[in-house]
Amino acid sequence: MDFDIIQTAPEHKSGIAYTPRDGFDELRATFEEFKSANDERLGALERKRGDVLLEEKVDRINAALDLQTKRMDELALRQARPALEGRGKLVSDAAAREHKSAFDAYVRSGEATALRALETKAMSAGSNADGGYLVPTELEHEIGRRLAAISPIRALASVREISGGVYKKPFMTAGPATGWVGETDSRTQTTSPTLDALSFPAMELYAMPAATATLLDDAAVNIDEWIASEVELVFAVQEGAAFVNGDGSNKPKGFLQYTTVANGSWSWGNLGYVASGAAGAFAASNPSDALVDLIYALKAGYRQNGVFVMNRKTQALIRKFKDTGGAYLWQPPAQAGGRASLMTFPLVEAEDMPDVGANSLSIAFGDFRRGYLIVDRLGVRVLRDPYSAKPYVLFYTTKRVGGGVQDFDAIKLMKFAAS
Repeated sequence: MDFDIIQTAPEHKSGIAYTPRDGFDELRATFEEFKSANDERLGALERKRGDVLLEEKVDRINAALDLQTKRMDELALRQARPALEGRGKLVSDAAAREHKSAFDAYVRSGEATALRALETKAMSAGSNADGGYLVPTELEHEIGRRLAAISPIRALASVREISGGVYKKPFMTAGPATGWVGETDSRTQTTSPTLDALSFPAMELYAMPAATATLLDDAAVNIDEWIASEVELVFAVQEGAAFVNGDGSNKPKGFLQYTTVANGSWSWGNLGYVASGAAGAFAASNPSDALVDLIYALKAGYRQNGVFVMNRKTQALIRKFKDTGGAYLWQPPAQAGGRASLMTFPLVEAEDMPDVGANSLSIAFGDFRRGYLIVDRLGVRVLRDPYSAKPYVLFYTTKRVGGGVQDFDAIKLMKFAAS
């Protein structure tokens, strides 16, 4: 197989569109080549006859696998984007149709009278001191769906819509006393549970796409679709970084920013970690043992929904690992549009996870739906600005989002350290 061709393959071949099935077939074939080359490399190392050319070949195939995986992700994302309603389709709800028409007039021409009247009548909970107007509900939901498709942590976590600025989630720090009694035995009064609350404030996230007068005058252009496509990547990139590494100041708090402790000393409010066995690397012998320890650091109730999260470089490193039977721990997707797996658990790439280094927390494993909570305040707002960048019209688009760990027992980390 010619790997230079793989790395520069066009999106279309002979006029036929490149499909997820094509990518899936290529990925499986390349992985077979990778296994063969890596087995040869390992055999040479066992014979103490390292081959530099063989090492380079394995690295080149590994890079080709990364490229093909990225291409498949992009194709899956493209197909996962549901189109907004066509301009000729009738909206069944009269109020929604009226809002959509008024919003379209505001975006295209700056005419805000109808939109202002609608929002005054609705007394919207999504008011914003910076001004602007709420987008139609179907556009807000479309932006949410696109973010879930492209933002790795949002796709895994629990998401809750709120109408206020802060969501408070109560939890028990000490449960009520319980015990076993006989059918006719007396029951002593039990102690009451002790409750506390986690707070998740919603912070403002913004994007500012620009449009030309020609685009706004073109009646064939679906303005809702244009706004959704313009803001999705900006929002997703900023969210993805915050959900992993955000410090909680004017942004969500990322799960890597909580206090971490060795899993044997875990307590509520901290995230437990398992050591890799070597400083800034896996242990030289049986490196995959640390992955097994990480999996079983999670309780069974969480483990059944466990997912690995790491960046692409870390995944390329782990792709070379094999079990005692000689089978590779990393496996490509079982079907087109699926996820790669590691030791039978799904593997999700999050490029904001740190590279492997001294004391880095480069791998997370857990039930993120129970472990991490994202809060979205209702309402995406748009403020039209035709003055700041003439002749372009800017659209200051904001949404409010927060996030943080809600169950500290549901996520475990791997720390690249000796202990």
